[in-house]
Amino acid sequence: MLAVIDYGAGNLRSVLHALNHLGVQDVHLARTPQDLIGADKLILPGVGAFGAGMQQLRQQGLVDAIRAAVAVGTPYLGICLGMQFLFDTSDEMGNHAGLGILPGRVTRFENRPDLKVPHMGWNQVDVQRPSAIFTELSAPAYAYFVHSYYCVPDNPVDITATVTYGDPFCVAVQRDNVYGVQFHPEKSQQTGLRVLQNYLNLPGKAFSA
Repeated sequence: MLAVIDYGAGNLRSVLHALNHLGVQDVHLARTPQDLIGADKLILPGVGAFGAGMQQLRQQGLVDAIRAAVAVGTPYLGICLGMQFLFDTSDEMGNHAGLGILPGRVTRFENRPDLKVPHMGWNQVDVQRPSAIFTELSAPAYAYFVHSYYCVPDNPVDITATVTYGDPFCVAVQRDNVYGVQFHPEKSQQTGLRVLQNYLNLPGKAFSA
């Protein structure tokens, strides 16, 4: 069973539409910790502010449940804000704690005359190391972005892809069963559908709490 986590602010409709396009039938919307039981893969899509999103996850009791599922090996794919949640902290509108699954922080693009913030539109994704979700990705691969904040992992080995926007920055991570992409695969046409299909092809591991 694939669980798509619904904390009230995710870009669910587009993600569900993309999964439907790929022929996925067994999608379960997870709003409580109990909804994650039996899930063998997790997807956490996200749009909005980091602090508000983490507060909602806490209110729904999902923070500890997500950490527990990841700890037992259930694959996790974070999309946009769902990737940012993986890290220790974000300085978006204050200082907010994340899930702390990957060491690092989330910070805003610098104010520069040559950069528009938010970073919005299509950019070439530069794969830095092999990752299962990038298997058979066409080259060059372009993906769609909408964000003002980006992830800065403490451990460079967690970075699987970058994009150059002014300077190179991290747009994808992987550590063991944990995956994250800053871009929106559900809006990235063939590149995004390939990434989602690759994730769906991964071996699952059911979470039993």
